[in-house]
Amino acid sequence: MKNFDELLKKYADFIVRVGVNPQPGQTMIIRCPLEAAPLARLCVRSGFEAGARDVQVDWSDNAVSRTRMELGSEEALTDSKPYQLRRYLDYAESEGSVCVLHLIADDPEVYAGLDGAKISRVNAANRKFMAPWREYTMNDRVQWSIAAMPSAPWAKKMFPELDTDAAIEKLWQLIFDVCRVTGGDPVNEWKAHLDRLTSLGEKMNALDLESVHFESANGTDLTVGLAEKASWESAGSKSEKGVFFLPNIPTEEVFTAPHKDKVNGIVYGTKPYVFNGQLIKGFHVTFKDGKVVEHGAEEGADLLGRLLDTDEGARHIGEVALVPASSPINRSGALFYSTLFDENAACHIAFGASYPGTTEGGTGLTKEQLEERGMNQSTIHEDVMIGAEDSHITGKCRDGRVVELFRNGVWVL
Repeated sequence: MKNFDELLKKYADFIVRVGVNPQPGQTMIIRCPLEAAPLARLCVRSGFEAGARDVQVDWSDNAVSRTRMELGSEEALTDSKPYQLRRYLDYAESEGSVCVLHLIADDPEVYAGLDGAKISRVNAANRKFMAPWREYTMNDRVQWSIAAMPSAPWAKKMFPELDTDAAIEKLWQLIFDVCRVTGGDPVNEWKAHLDRLTSLGEKMNALDLESVHFESANGTDLTVGLAEKASWESAGSKSEKGVFFLPNIPTEEVFTAPHKDKVNGIVYGTKPYVFNGQLIKGFHVTFKDGKVVEHGAEEGADLLGRLLDTDEGARHIGEVALVPASSPINRSGALFYSTLFDENAACHIAFGASYPGTTEGGTGLTKEQLEERGMNQSTIHEDVMIGAEDSHITGKCRDGRVVELFRNGVWVL
């Protein structure tokens, strides 16, 4: 690929300086698989150049993860030690605090063929163990960001007709394109993009909506009631110290919190979903008073059932997000088999926890106060895509007005 090294460096600088945005005196932790090493090395340098006190890398390996899940006992795989949690909390509680960059180089089917029930139990136990750290990220108390680079299995899943090297190059080009790196000035291009998303969020908040209604020809007919004092947010976030960061790279969404007990109707998934390293395709779910009461899938129905049975909150949703079919990711025509990208190609909902920041003053409220507003609680937050090319979305305002938001899959607001 022409100018690959230059584009890769621009990408690394952008996801560090704008994405996670380390501050002077802060420790930056990069979590990534070995496949992401070329990008991680550039991010380490960029982090130090941005003023980080220290940059550390937590390595993992997809092949090792699969072998451990296949051959390891459930007891051993859930035997988490206090230091694993305390490391993150110690840095977060230190004077300089911490920020975390997640680099992913996915294998969408890393656990294909393994015991799905075992995988769900192990992951649920590990999420529960790390819940105190999760409070920091869910409440934006520290900066965090997620970005991606190709792996061979991921690239071949997307482009099976190409040889491995060609598939990886094509995926790199796609990532550079949809992350606005190809043009050579990602910082300014993202500034303009974030301004547009912020403007849409402000317009949505000005409507004072009590619910949104989704319809499409595939049978979706879903009404999502909103949490009390729900706030529509867009791409950027601020930590409790007022530091701007970009949680997801790329991002195209404007999103808020549903009321956990006020979602009704049926919705059909429009893109496959990867859960616990396995695929769910052609799913549908039916809600009554906020809870999933019926569900099915063309492929991975049992896996969808295990997702919904994770805990009590997993059968309710914690996020509803509006993404136009005109987004660069959707226009690319590619199915990424990665939530980070596919959720930014289509409107989506998330089974599980609400983000406290999507209700006014939510990051300063207790769990009980959040629940009183209808904010969902769960150990999971799993985004699934429901937007279609013909999606029609309307909003019902608290004064009784009905406002058209999307027509034929794109904003009309």
